[in-house]
Amino acid sequence: MISIKRVTDISELKGIKKLQEENLKKNLTDREAASEGFVTAEYTMEFLEMLHHGAPSVIAKDGDQVVGYALAATQSIREHHELLSDLFSAIDKIEFHRQLLKDSAYVVVGQLCVARNYRGLGLVSRMYQHFKNSLADEFDFCITDVAEDNPRSLKAHIKSGFQVVARLNYGGLAWNIVLWDWKENKQAAADLPAHL
Repeated sequence: MISIKRVTDISELKGIKKLQEENLKKNLTDREAASEGFVTAEYTMEFLEMLHHGAPSVIAKDGDQVVGYALAATQSIREHHELLSDLFSAIDKIEFHRQLLKDSAYVVVGQLCVARNYRGLGLVSRMYQHFKNSLADEFDFCITDVAEDNPRSLKAHIKSGFQVVARLNYGGLAWNIVLWDWKENKQAAADLPAHL
């Protein structure tokens, strides 16, 4: 049975690193990348530990094996990885509902991946729901980027509740910036009558 949880130990970070390496675009054929999706940024173990100390990421595990992950990236790590730094800078310039995102509380999904044999099982939605349940009290928005040449990933994000809020070029690639509005859900819950 596949469980969804937040990272609690170094072995799980090592599982994330292994899965990341298996799915880096540079390690896939063009055909595999186009049909299966891919991840772009490569993170060291040191950086994964830094992410973990900012906010533990969400993983999917089958027994002891990490078969999926959604990395939580907070403002505290924004200057420690070039691609994430570019993403945070790009997000800060985007306006959503007449407010610059730099003036809001948001968390970035630093990367999302599901092992090839576990795709199509709803793990992206399950991990994102756990991500929201774990972090929505601290943040109004969950934001990430999806390479324009990765339609499989964009479809999974839209299905999970994200919407495209901008299209940008940075790091030498074209990206869709996608946002999941957790504040809207909080407001809807606050508007419910007390007797329900």
